[in-house]
Amino acid sequence: MQHALLAAVEKEFSSRAVPDFRPGDAVDVHVRIQEGDKERIQVFSGTVISRKGEGTRTTFIVRRLVQGEGVERVFPLYSPRISKIKVTRGGQVRRAKLYYLREREGKATRVDERMLEAGGVHETPAEAVIAAKVAPPSEKGKGSDKKAKPAKK
Repeated sequence: MQHALLAAVEKEFSSRAVPDFRPGDAVDVHVRIQEGDKERIQVFSGTVISRKGEGTRTTFIVRRLVQGEGVERVFPLYSPRISKIKVTRGGQVRRAKLYYLREREGKATRVDERMLEAGGVHETPAEAVIAAKVAPPSEKGKGSDKKAKPAKK
């Protein structure tokens, strides 16, 4: 059971739209970097290997290979330092935590592709919902469209 005060604070800070992504998805995380008095955006691209927590405490880990070395970063989902999260490719996995990718190298780190609902890149859930809207199914497809197999002799 969540405390009422904690719930009120989390509701205030979790109002930002976040795309729907899960472990196995390839994402581009646009991070604000402060250098002296200047601020710039740096993109960290990789595969989501973990997502944990709830509410404003949600974090996710993104892993990528840089010159043959694995680099992982933990990002708080609702951090003000994250300007945008873009899902570039959906991944089909059967695990919630993909820590086994740490021992793998090269092509063994590939994850099977899952078709995204809208068939493309998502930046916010609202865009995904709008892009996924399709015409209602026709009445023609209600029955079985399979042809009957001939009886065996």
